[in-house]
Amino acid sequence: MSRFDFGIDRLRSYRPTLSIPTDFDAFWSDTLAESRSVARPVIATPYESFLPNFEVLDVEFSGFGGHPVKAWFLAPAGAIEPLPTVIEYNGYGGGRGLPHERLTWAAAGYAYLLMDTRGQGSSWGSGGSTPDPVGSGPATPGFMTRGIENHYSYYYRRVITDAVLAVDAVLQLASVDPHRLAVTGGSQGGGLALAVAGLREDLRAVMPDVPFLCHFERAVGLTDSDPYNEIVRYLSVHRDLTEQTFNTLSYFDGVNFAARSHPPALFSVGLMDPVCAPSTVFAAHNNYAGESAIEIYPFNEHEGGQGQHWRKQARWLATHL
Repeated sequence: MSRFDFGIDRLRSYRPTLSIPTDFDAFWSDTLAESRSVARPVIATPYESFLPNFEVLDVEFSGFGGHPVKAWFLAPAGAIEPLPTVIEYNGYGGGRGLPHERLTWAAAGYAYLLMDTRGQGSSWGSGGSTPDPVGSGPATPGFMTRGIENHYSYYYRRVITDAVLAVDAVLQLASVDPHRLAVTGGSQGGGLALAVAGLREDLRAVMPDVPFLCHFERAVGLTDSDPYNEIVRYLSVHRDLTEQTFNTLSYFDGVNFAARSHPPALFSVGLMDPVCAPSTVFAAHNNYAGESAIEIYPFNEHEGGQGQHWRKQARWLATHL
């Protein structure tokens, strides 16, 4: 993939005008309050993981509408003091998989929660465990257009609520230090981390890795890659719904959440990324309300920095937690 977006100087200064609905804050405040009002206690069951150096729990918590959401929780075995904690959200189409596939943060001394993504988990990895019990109107295959006819029915209203309430859930676990929380994720997970940062005030750090769900107006149609291209295909059929569709998406745009986010953030971007175009990532980074740094990988696509970037995240996070 060759470079197709703005040059690096333009990217560093690129700050598109925000398109934030007037009821954005009220919408999210009401959405979260409604789901918290029907939340049940977290269920955390010891899991036979064959990992004697780790505490492994199979977690179920209440997400959007009280729906059960699964997660894995891992921590170093025998921890005496509450631990700094990393909550991670998954990439598009993947599920929580198996706990031995996600040892890195716990091996580095952190408590760690990996949230399953409702309805996903059948495109790559080892599967998911969380259904999405809510239907939708006409939609293209995938998740990007499910319920997109309005912001109340849109799929990502449920997923973002799950992501916020995953932090509520982890705070109920004994190994967790409530004053040292970080959220992270790659691609879709990075977009969810930004949303959570914009909707909570108790985080100490945010690490969006090649984040998806950002700057929809530019992202849709800039490349021919899914998942954004699901919206292109939808609008190619529903030709009269363009304005309505982008109005819905404005309630879920990572750029709008970034403008409300204050914990220190470490972004990453691949300048040859055909999925999350660099300008969409920089739009969120450049509009971020708090302290924000970005690691740039000039010759990488959507994989970003991978293992090398984790080392940079670990070094950075140690200074913030």
